[in-house]
Amino acid sequence: MFYHFKDNELDKYVYRIISLERLLELFVTSKNVLVKPAKWEDKFENFILIAKVKHSSENIVEYNIHDRIYGQCWTFEKSSDAMWRIYSPNKDGLRIRTKVRTLLESMYEAHPHLPELRCCLGKVKYKKDKELMEVANSIFDDDGISVENIFKSLLVKRNAFKHENEVRLLYDGWTEENTDNSLYSYDFNPHKIISQIMIDPRRKYLEFQKIKQIIKETTGYEGDIKRSLLYTLPKNIVVNVKNVRDE
Repeated sequence: MFYHFKDNELDKYVYRIISLERLLELFVTSKNVLVKPAKWEDKFENFILIAKVKHSSENIVEYNIHDRIYGQCWTFEKSSDAMWRIYSPNKDGLRIRTKVRTLLESMYEAHPHLPELRCCLGKVKYKKDKELMEVANSIFDDDGISVENIFKSLLVKRNAFKHENEVRLLYDGWTEENTDNSLYSYDFNPHKIISQIMIDPRRKYLEFQKIKQIIKETTGYEGDIKRSLLYTLPKNIVVNVKNVRDE
């Protein structure tokens, strides 16, 4: 199930920056790992699901919904200084690439009998604090909360994070036996799903070559492995100087 996407966006690329260690683990285990939103850095992420709910009867109820949801964050940002600096602070990050449709299909392929409403991929909408509270007030009703509204509650974020241009893969693990586990993994074929690996642009060329060799030898990956040219000056720059005449 897709949320907030236009039809022509389903075959667009999405990106995720991870460490070399995590990349190698992804290939060796063939498992994609989602985490509970409570583990996400911004404490506003999960505020709707962990809030106390006041029903029309004046009863105040606490739900444990947040204990069963898992998620993973991706972005539409192809070339972003901010994303490299935030998610690769030690210049050791790698950016993996896939397509919107391919990412969600990876979840369904691993769970062929999974009901459609158990997972989704959605674009995050960025809102003012007041608007976030309006969303929160619309999520619950006297019958509780639907799975669809659970997902929608995790697809809104404060305007301060708008630069992340985020996409989220979400999974409802309500039938999982071990809901105390903060991680959820599913079968994932990185050779099929990941179409490119990009190495941090702040790495020197020789470092890039070494990392590229490690990836190839460890994983057997045959797709593109490149170094981002975000900070590389174009060659043979020529600046044209205009002729200024005295008037």
